[in-house]
Amino acid sequence: MKCLLVLWSYHHENTKRVADVLAAELGAEIKAPDGLCPSETQAYDLIGFGSGIYGAALDPKVIRFADQLPPAGAQRAFIFSTAAIVTEKKTRKDHAAIREVLESKGYTVVGDFSCPGFNTNSFLKLFGGMNRGRPNAGDLERARIFARGLKGLT
Repeated sequence: MKCLLVLWSYHHENTKRVADVLAAELGAEIKAPDGLCPSETQAYDLIGFGSGIYGAALDPKVIRFADQLPPAGAQRAFIFSTAAIVTEKKTRKDHAAIREVLESKGYTVVGDFSCPGFNTNSFLKLFGGMNRGRPNAGDLERARIFARGLKGLT
């Protein structure tokens, strides 16, 4: 299985830490959406799309990139993120915009992963942020287990 992770991570590199674990487990390449041509994705069986959560969605760069993808054949996708607040319901909502784009392109979305990330946005910086030290070892182990489950789909 050939795997690609499309990642945009910049504030504290929270989501990059998760992507590094996913990539190691899946043998995946990691590329930024602005360094990748949408047609290049056709060479991959499984594509992960990830970023921090901003305004209840993945970063607009990742969503715009997904919107430019050619129609999928038998390709599968998954979504991953880090966020200030993580619950199953909130993750579904945060991932909804990109899920809709991917499904409209014919991708089968096979999973979602999210964990807390260190956040100093807005007024939080005045208080030292929230989720300091996250993602932590437990979060990264959950990402590893999630990736192993994806490998089982082949």
